[in-house]
Amino acid sequence: MLDRRFSVAPMMECTDRFYRYFVRILTRRALLYTEMITTGAALHGDRARILGFDPFEHPVALQLGGADPAAMAECARLAEGLGYDEVNINCGCPSDRVQAGRFGACLMAEPETVAACVAAMRRAVSISVTVKTRIGIDARDSYEHLAEFVRRVADAGCGVFAIHARKAWLKGLSPKENREVPPLSYETVHRLKADFPELAIVLNGGMKSLDEALPHVGPGRLDGVMIGRAAYETPYMLAEIDRRVFGEKAAAPSRADAVRAYLPFVARMLGGGVPLGPLAKPLIALFHGEPGGRLWRRHLAERVHRTGAGVEVIESGLAIVADASDAVERTRWRPAA
Repeated sequence: MLDRRFSVAPMMECTDRFYRYFVRILTRRALLYTEMITTGAALHGDRARILGFDPFEHPVALQLGGADPAAMAECARLAEGLGYDEVNINCGCPSDRVQAGRFGACLMAEPETVAACVAAMRRAVSISVTVKTRIGIDARDSYEHLAEFVRRVADAGCGVFAIHARKAWLKGLSPKENREVPPLSYETVHRLKADFPELAIVLNGGMKSLDEALPHVGPGRLDGVMIGRAAYETPYMLAEIDRRVFGEKAAAPSRADAVRAYLPFVARMLGGGVPLGPLAKPLIALFHGEPGGRLWRRHLAERVHRTGAGVEVIESGLAIVADASDAVERTRWRPAA
């Protein structure tokens, strides 16, 4: 059974295989998710590129966008065959493009469709089938609507719900605004756990640090927390996960050591024709708030997209950070002997 005490939320154009590989260097225990992959892309696209992942990423879940039970079941079979640990149904994305495909948050108005997808997927695979959703949409934002949605989907065989503790407005707000404007209601998610104690309920939305997130987890509380944007914008926060959440004793890698551990993977991907830009993207914010952090970001931004750019760009960036850190250390005030 997967340990869900901490997971990194699926995020479009963020949680790709390069980000996941780097994050796995920072935390060996957090549950990671892919970007949302539509059933059409999974079934008819370049599967190696779209669905491929490195075994180092485990535990890792595939998030699917779709509403056709047969297609969702076939994608679940693909996921299991490739070795994913879980398949998750996106019932939370409010973008117009996703709505046009009749999946994402708009599925909260169709619990019977989600239930049919869950049932078909459960028949097709033995790995976990889970749902990520909101606490409501538009005028369907009462607790009763949420509880009925969860009840019907759970009856179909879903035992795990990741709940973004905001409603979604399907018209009038952008996806970014839908992550910020609707008010958070953590108490709604806690109430859901109290009413459905047999289900695993994971809280998502608004948490920017472990100090904010971890008090929600534990006996008599929720089964886990899921952090998204903060985990992407300040990735080094994840280096504390194994110790603070899972009780591991090993020291977290330093930022520089984590980058060095990532370089063999970068070299391997470069050798397979992947450009440096997407490989370096997970590193951009790594030194945020540290001496040399701005120089690091600028150095990478200016060089990673150049033709022929390789690991030496990242290595020279580390040297810049080290020089900046040494300079700060030399200027620290020291008491006279």
